[in-house]
Amino acid sequence: MIEEKGILFILSGPSGVGKGTVRKKLFEEASELQYSISMTTRDMRPGEVDGVDYFYKSVEEFEKLIEENQLLEYAKYVSNYYGTPRKYVEETLEKGQDVFLEIEVQGALQVKENFPEGVFIFLFPPSLEELKNRIVNRGTESQELVVNRLKEARKEIEMMDAYDYVVVNDRVEHAVDRVKAIIKSEHLKRERVAKQYKKILEDELK
Repeated sequence: MIEEKGILFILSGPSGVGKGTVRKKLFEEASELQYSISMTTRDMRPGEVDGVDYFYKSVEEFEKLIEENQLLEYAKYVSNYYGTPRKYVEETLEKGQDVFLEIEVQGALQVKENFPEGVFIFLFPPSLEELKNRIVNRGTESQELVVNRLKEARKEIEMMDAYDYVVVNDRVEHAVDRVKAIIKSEHLKRERVAKQYKKILEDELK
């Protein structure tokens, strides 16, 4: 079987839904996935490595990449830029490796605009009450911030139509199994498999 390009998988959902937990567990079980390394203008912290933790850039370098449309998405938090570099993703996909991106909803919508061939997975809470409990149980946010996060979550859930798949995160291991099933099914799609076999036939007829 001829190896074709890898697939970009994007996992997102409202704050508190458990994106990071699902992604970490998934990577324990699917070592062939490549995690999309983000780019930032913040200072490198002790122990961090450029090209492993982040790609570190100056503000000028980052803004030049924005102008050149070299980022699949970006945002600014507390005076620092963060974003997903197009070049790293495309080069990794060209090697036949799948790339996995865990990101907030607004960032995912930017990626969809810049890279519509990606596979978009929305991680959904079992209920809004459960989502509220998860945010409250963090113990790191004020009541006002919890209320604001829930309002934002309702808006983000309304954006679900932009996604290809919805996975309910009722239990982490179940959510991971569903994401793995999506990855497998995407590789078995007729249009992906047909391209490979057509290339084999063309080569044999030469």
